[in-house]
Amino acid sequence: MMKYTRIFVDPERMGGVPCIRDLRLPVATVVRMVADEMTTEDILAAYPDLEREDIQEALHFAAEAVR
Repeated sequence: MMKYTRIFVDPERMGGVPCIRDLRLPVATVVRMVADEMTTEDILAAYPDLEREDIQEALHFAAEAVR
């Protein structure tokens, strides 16, 4: 199992939804953008505080969650 350094779950924030860093951006939102065929560059343009590594870790997290 991978250790996640960019994904946080805090019951006091966003209802405990897994989010990326301190951005209050749910992992599910990023995964949905990828599923909607947005490029990494498009996602980063839409969320300037997001980093390429955040997207990769969100995808790994989602893959592990459905495993």
